[in-house]
Amino acid sequence: MYRVDSMKAEEFINHEEIMETLEYAEKNKDNLELVDQIIEKAKLRKGLSHREASVLLVCSAPEKEQEIFALAEQIKKDFYGNRIVMFAPLYLSNYCVNGCVYCPYHAKNKHIPRKKLTQEEIRKEVIALQDMGHKRLAIETGEDPVNCPIDYVLESIKTIYSIKHKNGAIRRVNVNIAATTVENYRKLKEAGIGTYILFQETYHKESYEKLHPTGPKHNYAYHTEAMDRAMEGGIDDVGLGVLFGLELYRYEFAGLLMHAEHLEAVHGVGPHTISVPRIRRADDIDPDDFDNGIDDDTFAKLVACIRIAVPYTGMIVSTRESQKCRERVLHLGISQISGGSRTSVGGYVEPEPEEESSAQFDVSDNRTLDEVVNWLMKMDYIPSFCTACYREGRTGDRFMSLCKSGQIQNCCHPNALLTLKEYLQDYASEDTKNVGNALIEREIDNIPKEKVREIVKKNLKEIEQGARDFRF
Repeated sequence: MYRVDSMKAEEFINHEEIMETLEYAEKNKDNLELVDQIIEKAKLRKGLSHREASVLLVCSAPEKEQEIFALAEQIKKDFYGNRIVMFAPLYLSNYCVNGCVYCPYHAKNKHIPRKKLTQEEIRKEVIALQDMGHKRLAIETGEDPVNCPIDYVLESIKTIYSIKHKNGAIRRVNVNIAATTVENYRKLKEAGIGTYILFQETYHKESYEKLHPTGPKHNYAYHTEAMDRAMEGGIDDVGLGVLFGLELYRYEFAGLLMHAEHLEAVHGVGPHTISVPRIRRADDIDPDDFDNGIDDDTFAKLVACIRIAVPYTGMIVSTRESQKCRERVLHLGISQISGGSRTSVGGYVEPEPEEESSAQFDVSDNRTLDEVVNWLMKMDYIPSFCTACYREGRTGDRFMSLCKSGQIQNCCHPNALLTLKEYLQDYASEDTKNVGNALIEREIDNIPKEKVREIVKKNLKEIEQGARDFRF
């Protein structure tokens, strides 16, 4: 039985409910009167149910698709303005005991180099990331209780936060590690993590078990219920995601939104972020082996419909996607992107030789962070290195209430400008600096409150004189 507030995975992600939703959507995809009603509801900016959003996803009437894309773009502007938050992944270890068939870290892969960074190597990698200009990291590991226990992760977080190099500092560490216990989530919370991220990979239980034939990740319920344990452990912000290409995308879309609805119903706050990765080539992984891949047009519509369904949730697209694809979905709902990324264990201090690659997947966007920042600004986006909400305690339901009321704009826009100015002063190439300073001059006028505008102008001058880390 489907129960959104159940704590059992097979009840809040209920297979029969998803199948009925897909049948309902297919039956009504040409019911333009219903589609119009759903679009009108979406214009209220309060989100849609998984069933309503599924109708929009399959509606193929060209004029309605254009309305959906336009609405997604408007909602993105309303909640996130033209800010794009920047981050980078840092892989600490690729030791793994699981048998996931889509990941080169699987235990049976005997030819990929297994690596685990020492604390000294982490220090060097973090300094390299700081020298690029990054302020926000997402740390990643394989699942291996012997080679990569929770104590190693906690020690690594402590190391990362401790490093102050020139004007560099990592101000927020998000964590993407395997499902674990409430006790371990409490330890992560105490270590000062930002968002706990865990991709479901697929919400289809039968497919999930086939794709994860061995190892602790095989347990569908334990994995799917991880976010509830994380929130019980005190972690306010959690990040969902599926790996598109493993299962039929319409099924995954409905499951993803049902998971978001479940978190809202039980904990009073939905996911802080949703990621939308697509399966990519890796060491011994050929994406053509999986027959549920989606093209760029479908991917764009997925992003737009997620944005409409959960308007308050941040959306992430990584360097898995090409520059062209990222440019398209930025308009439709994406609010965070990575730049200058490495998906190998380490690799920021010195790139790995190709024949010794420990990468989890191939990167499609190989540009440097400076090139990505420059590109964003030339499209009138503000690359933001802001971590103020996390450090001021505006997380979980406090962040969501501010976001839903629109008040978050009074913090985020000026904070984005101030952190961009830091980047321009400390790390940018000459061209990027010129483009960025011109952008900041234009954007100051878009700050609605005169008092805030004056504070921003004062702080910008102080940043030029060497001061750092202002925040509203």
